[in-house]
Amino acid sequence: MSQTALTIRYDAGTLVLDGAEETMNVSSAFRWDARVRRWRAPAMAYRQIVRELTRQQIPHEDQARNYHDFEFQPKLFTEPRPYQVESIEQWKVSGRRGVIVLPTGAGKSFVAQMAIELTKRQTLVIVPTLDLMNQWYDLMLSSFNVEVGLIGGGYFEVGAITITTYASAFRFMERLGNQFGLLICDECHHLPGDVYRYAAEMAIAPFRLGLTATPERADGGEALLADLLGPIIYRLEAQQLAGEFLADYSIVRIRVQLNPAERAAYEKARSIYREFIASQNIRLSSVQGWQLFVIASARSEAGRAAMFAYRESKRIALGTEAKLQVLTELLQRHKRERVLIFTAENEMVYRISEQFLIPAITHETPIKERKAWLEAFNRGEVLALATSKVLNEGVNIPAAAVAIVLSGSGSTREHIQRLGRILRKQEDKEAVLYEVVTSETTEEHISQRRSDTRQFHSVQESLEPQLKG
Repeated sequence: MSQTALTIRYDAGTLVLDGAEETMNVSSAFRWDARVRRWRAPAMAYRQIVRELTRQQIPHEDQARNYHDFEFQPKLFTEPRPYQVESIEQWKVSGRRGVIVLPTGAGKSFVAQMAIELTKRQTLVIVPTLDLMNQWYDLMLSSFNVEVGLIGGGYFEVGAITITTYASAFRFMERLGNQFGLLICDECHHLPGDVYRYAAEMAIAPFRLGLTATPERADGGEALLADLLGPIIYRLEAQQLAGEFLADYSIVRIRVQLNPAERAAYEKARSIYREFIASQNIRLSSVQGWQLFVIASARSEAGRAAMFAYRESKRIALGTEAKLQVLTELLQRHKRERVLIFTAENEMVYRISEQFLIPAITHETPIKERKAWLEAFNRGEVLALATSKVLNEGVNIPAAAVAIVLSGSGSTREHIQRLGRILRKQEDKEAVLYEVVTSETTEEHISQRRSDTRQFHSVQESLEPQLKG
């Protein structure tokens, strides 16, 4: 073996090894690239490569690393909660790699601060939305006396700590992937997507931390987190922290009935839909059942009628007048508390906004208007907001104590995120989440599926007699 030191270089999201022949025994992460006659590896294998070359006592020069060490002195000396200490200790034991699962409102961002202070390396924090990017930016500025950079939303600034979105990280990581020693992925269940995962693969960061309340994905992609960030190393659910560290909470399910006209229309629409499914021998219980229905519905008039019928039955179940009556009573019951109203469809959001004179926030709401309504809500100038999905994650609304879910998906993540909107600990606060479900419809099955998979001890009761009385 030549005594000339090998050189590790960062190259557009990968690592190349200069000075090594094809026959040379190098790190198992490398593959021979005949195009450039170099050994090449994914950037995220950096830690493994350095360790293996060192273990084999192969002389090498590291020109890949381009990040710096920092003393992250905190501005505020906040006493961590016991579970935050436990989680970061487990992260240390796991080689400073891994995913920590804590419910929304439990202080995941403070765990990230502890990791940054401990690791003392230039850090990249990746988040799903611009709103959340701005929140993290403000948090880091108030936490450490260092330069904090932003990448996204019209900014391109690299600092000791840099905050970016998953979309921007994917776009720029092949240029920046060697400039960070610690990679933190907030709401890391987004990372295993077909595109976003490259943000982690093109980064050399030897230390990695994933944060989420709900790592599970419908496509099973959470299995990729172990390679991208490390395995799940610590997990607590909401009910384990309720009371002492989160607001006490209860989950109340309210069942409503369709009126006779709604029931007749619903059953007619479901009949058209079911007859078409049967005629096409489509089993919706199979993994590809829904996709097969969508394809078949586009091929004929009968298919298009079946798709329209499906949507009509869903609209009736989710938008029954009985739900608005329940909403009226619940708003009266909680008229002195701040209430978030969630629906599955924007149409229902605007309907509620018009009927109850409540501000609406959807994906169509301009950013400045959304910010103004959220600030007014937190100040108590507005006591209720109606929304669809845009407030599921990444928004800080600690004053919210009541959530009313008029309609939603069967997603456990969505349910936990909505519960998390009202679990911020405040003195004498007891949070409540109401699920308003239309009986004897597909919505009832969706709600039951959510209940079967979540790890909550739900308080379920029917409030119909009280609401009618």
